[in-house]
Amino acid sequence: MNPIEDLIQNFQELAAQVPEALQPLVVALAGAIPFIEGEGGAIIGVVGGVPLILAAAAAAAGNFLSVLVVVLLGSRARHAVVDRRAVHAAAAGAAGGGTVATLNAVPAAPESKGRQRFKRWLVRFGVPGASLLGPLAVPTQFTSAMLVAAGTPRGWVLLWQAAAIILWTTVAAVSIWAALTFVIGA
Repeated sequence: MNPIEDLIQNFQELAAQVPEALQPLVVALAGAIPFIEGEGGAIIGVVGGVPLILAAAAAAAGNFLSVLVVVLLGSRARHAVVDRRAVHAAAAGAAGGGTVATLNAVPAAPESKGRQRFKRWLVRFGVPGASLLGPLAVPTQFTSAMLVAAGTPRGWVLLWQAAAIILWTTVAAVSIWAALTFVIGA
């Protein structure tokens, strides 16, 4: 037995100590963690002996639920900031002798290089491209937070993040299953 087969067997024995009904929950929890996400969760599940489809579905569900929480909280935070700025602008307009102050009249802090890069990326690829290509660079939770902060509607972000999560989780799960089945023979 080669070292990789031995490692996989030891990991499967460790995973077998978790009750079978809780294994998908563990995979879902792993999928909810940024940088592990659905792809890593599915790989953990398949290597741990969880059936392919169950591992992929659990990991994708965990990843999507964490993205849903980020989108809902981020959207509420953005609305609170926008509403607060509008109230301050209206108050400044009333105090300024009847002139209406605009949001642009308040000097804004210069944008960071990362924010400028994200805006260029968003203009170039749109929400679908940012969602589908984003997991190659940053976790889906970060991408969804940036999209919502930029003012993209929640439903649109959730739709494309779901598509990206399903796509990349499926690719990862099928790839590790094929590697285990055809290359390693486990």
